[in-house]
Amino acid sequence: MKRDESRGLIIGVTVGVVIGIFIAISALFCIKFRKSRSQIGNSSSRRNSTVPFRSSSTNTCAELSGSTVGPGSPKLSVEDGHGPALWMEGKKRKNTISVSGIPKYSYKDVQKATANFTALIGKGAFGPVYKAQMCTGEIVAVKVLANDSKQGEKEFHNEVLLLGRLHHRNLVNLVGYCAEKGQHMLIYVFMPNGSLSSHLYGENREALKWNQRVSIAIDVARGLEYLHDGAVPPVVHRDIKSANILLDRSMRARVADFGLSREEMVSRTSTSLRGTFGYLDPEYVSSRNFTKKSDVYSYGVLVFELIAGRNPQHGLMEYVELAAINTEGRSGWEEVADSQLEGSFDLEELNDMAALAYKCVNRVSRKRPSMRDVVQALSRIVKMSRSRKHHSKKFSVEGSGDLDARSEARSSISENTNHQRSESVDSVSDLPEV
Repeated sequence: MKRDESRGLIIGVTVGVVIGIFIAISALFCIKFRKSRSQIGNSSSRRNSTVPFRSSSTNTCAELSGSTVGPGSPKLSVEDGHGPALWMEGKKRKNTISVSGIPKYSYKDVQKATANFTALIGKGAFGPVYKAQMCTGEIVAVKVLANDSKQGEKEFHNEVLLLGRLHHRNLVNLVGYCAEKGQHMLIYVFMPNGSLSSHLYGENREALKWNQRVSIAIDVARGLEYLHDGAVPPVVHRDIKSANILLDRSMRARVADFGLSREEMVSRTSTSLRGTFGYLDPEYVSSRNFTKKSDVYSYGVLVFELIAGRNPQHGLMEYVELAAINTEGRSGWEEVADSQLEGSFDLEELNDMAALAYKCVNRVSRKRPSMRDVVQALSRIVKMSRSRKHHSKKFSVEGSGDLDARSEARSSISENTNHQRSESVDSVSDLPEV
C-alpha cells in the first residue's frame, strides 16, 4: 500500500515538473514574441511620444563619409535657422508641442504671418506656398494643402510624423504645422534661393556654375545617405527631383517634400505608382516594389539633369543613352554637358560624375551603388579634381618662376656683355696716339 502511495507521489511530482517546465517555456516564448513586436513598433511609439527640441551647432552634424550618424540624429541650431522656430513664448508655446515633436500653430497665427495668404511665392503638387513673417521677424515658408491637390491628409500627416524625427543639414526642416478649420498647412524654414528646377529652367535665370552643380549633387547625396543609413528605421524618399531640392542663402541644397516617403520596414508593395515620371525607377514601375535603390535611380537622373541642364520629362534619359553608346568607360560624357556652361568645367570631373550617375540608373537595381557608396565616390572625385587644380597651379607658379630665372639670367648676360663692350672701348681710348 505504501509502495503504491509512493509510486503515485513520484508520478504526480514528475507530471507537475513536466507541466511546470512546459509553462515556463511557453511563457518564455510569449515574452520573446512580445519583445519582437515591440521592436517593430518602436518607430511609431517614438513618434507617438513627445519629442524634445534638438538644439546645438550645425557644425556637430557629421559628414559621414560625411553625413550618416546613428539613431541620435544630428542636432540643429535655432540660431542658424535650422531648429524649431521660437514664434511663441512661455506657456502658450509649450502647449503647442504635438506628439510628433513639431509645434502646432493656430490658423489665426498663420493667417496673420502670411498677411491673410497674399504673399504667394509658388505652387506645387501639394498646393500654394506663401512667404510669411512671424512676430519675431523670422521668415518662413507656409505650404497649404489645396482642395484639388493630388496629395491629401495622409501625405500631410506622414510628413509631420517623419520630419518630427529626421534632422540633417541637407534636409529641409519642418518648424511647425497647422491643422485647423479644415485647413492643413506645413511651415518650413525659408529657402531664399528657391528650387533647383527654377535655376535650371526658370525665366531670367543665371546659369549655375559647374562647381555649384557639383556641390548640389554632393549635398543631395548626403541627405539621401542620411535617410537610408542614418535614420532609424531607414526612410525611402520616393520623389527625388529638381523641384524637391531647395537652395538656401549659401546655395547649399536640401531635400524637401516627404509626403510620399515611407519607412523601409513598412510594406514596399504599392498598388498605384507614386512619384514623378522621368525620375521613376523602371524596376519599381514594373514590380510596384520601391526600395532604397529606387531613390538611387532618381538621384542618378538628377545628376544627369545637373550635367546636361535638360528636363527628365523632355527626353533627358534617351539623350543620355545615346551618349552612352559613344562613351568609352569614363570618357566622352562631355557631349551631354549643358551648353550654358560654355565649356567651363573640369573635364575629368564631369566624366567621372557622369560615369557614377550612369551606374545609378542601371535598370537592374542590385547593380546600382548604395547612397553611401555614392557619397564616398563623389568625395574621391572632388578630391582628385582639387588635387589636379593644385598641381596645375603649382606647375604654373614654378613655370613662371623658371621664366623669371631665365629672364634674369638673360639680363645678367646682357649686362655683362655691355660691361665688357664698354671696357674695351675705354681701353682703346686709353692707348697712346702713334
